[in-house]
Amino acid sequence: MGDRHRWQEEFDRSPSRRVPYETMSGVPLDPVYGPDEAELPGQFPYTRGPYASMYRSRLWTMRQFAGFGTAEDTNGRFKELLRSGGNGLSTAFDMPTLLGRDSDDPLAKGEVGRAGVAVDTLADMETLFAGIDLGAVTTSMTINSAAAPVMAMYVAVADGTGVPRTALGGTVQNDILKEYQAQKEYVFPPRPSVRLVTDLIRFATAELPRWHPVSVSGYHIREAGSTAAQELAFTLANGFAYVEAATAAGLHVDEFAPRLSFFFNAHIDFFEEIAKYRAARRIYARWMRDRYGACDPRSMTLRFHTQTAGVSLTAQQPEVNLARVAIEALAGVLGGTQSLHTDSYDEALALPTEKAARLALRTQQVIAEETGVVHVADPLGGSWFVEELTDELERRAEEVFSHLLEVGSGSMLEGVFACIDDGWFCAEIADSAYRFQQKITSGEWVQVGVNGYTEGDDRQTQILYIDPAVENRQLEKLAAVKQSRDDDVVRRCLDRLAREAADPTVNLVPALVEAAKAYVTVGETMHALSSVFGTWFERSTA
Repeated sequence: MGDRHRWQEEFDRSPSRRVPYETMSGVPLDPVYGPDEAELPGQFPYTRGPYASMYRSRLWTMRQFAGFGTAEDTNGRFKELLRSGGNGLSTAFDMPTLLGRDSDDPLAKGEVGRAGVAVDTLADMETLFAGIDLGAVTTSMTINSAAAPVMAMYVAVADGTGVPRTALGGTVQNDILKEYQAQKEYVFPPRPSVRLVTDLIRFATAELPRWHPVSVSGYHIREAGSTAAQELAFTLANGFAYVEAATAAGLHVDEFAPRLSFFFNAHIDFFEEIAKYRAARRIYARWMRDRYGACDPRSMTLRFHTQTAGVSLTAQQPEVNLARVAIEALAGVLGGTQSLHTDSYDEALALPTEKAARLALRTQQVIAEETGVVHVADPLGGSWFVEELTDELERRAEEVFSHLLEVGSGSMLEGVFACIDDGWFCAEIADSAYRFQQKITSGEWVQVGVNGYTEGDDRQTQILYIDPAVENRQLEKLAAVKQSRDDDVVRRCLDRLAREAADPTVNLVPALVEAAKAYVTVGETMHALSSVFGTWFERSTA
């Protein structure tokens, strides 16, 4: 039960933003509502929010996803977003980088700089963050298979610019398990891939106290077609699997768990999304305390980033996406997110234009400054509907956990491995996606502009154009870096990587940082690791 006195002490210790906490009509607002004996924000199991004061003390981080073309191109977009009031950077990498291939790889042809920024070597990372103080902003990097070498480059940039590692704040996604389940951007088999995740967790625990070394992502699971309940369950199961892997690697749960973070989708079913976030916090707190022995309250407190649902955006009547994004973002805020990305209305057509990205950021600012929803923590707490929906999503998630523990002989990690190997996750998501598409086809679910209200303004929307010359410029830069670096040093770095990869007791991150500083490419690094780890191909379940 809640403890109003203890909550009040925690609330009083939190700095308050200097804004009037009242409605537009001048009605004063309390920071939280509900009976004294009820659960309160900042109290176990954190259903109502991870912090006592919530947005009264600090708004969520407004983190806009950006990345296209060359590092120079994206650096300019980063600076524009910061000038427009954003306070966090979020980096999208192109497909070759995500898959650990260099821009001059034959399989990269036509994809360089298309879906994100091309990063081949430390030279690109240096350019990407040129003129940006890495000690003053937080950075999120959405990358998984190649997360460790790319993160090593980021650390090398900080070292080279004099920013202490202890000052680096941000997140690298580094969530490889969901790649096998949904997004499919994997290279190595699951077990050595999880080793890389835990190596980065160990490195961050020792040297990067402000860094989140893994962002357990339900976003891509939902984008692949899962239900909200599946997104909730699969994401938390993956998180628990990483906890088991890190403890097996020798860390105590309270050493690393405070720096774990999560990443959820904000879809269009408004109340279900809010209930999903509330259930996630509750489940996580109980499992971390009762199953994994966490004692530090920070280890039990689930903190998460939210992104509005890209899959909900339509190419038809794209301006309507502005309304969808606003509603989804509001759900994220009412659900208690710690950072938020709002999709741009043109993303069903192409990467966002600068104008569209700015409008997306303005959407967050309107919610923060004009709606008043930030003045009260968990304003929907106590709603009969929201509370019942929260309980139901928790129940459905627990059913999934029971299945994974059964097939894993009591281990969540082994259960996840087994269900990746036999295709269970993929089949569950595919079935859900198929059922939802049937609803759209039949008209049971109306999607405005797609199967209902189709008359409208479908004029050509101006989209971002990626000049094919971008690829040529990137190839020229990569060739110049290879020409100027010391080949003997590169060979020694690659030999060290392969040698240490063969020893599971060695943390690979220091060797990766050394390789980054020698301008070893992402592709060369991944090739050296695959010579030991091998590559992985999904087993057909047909």
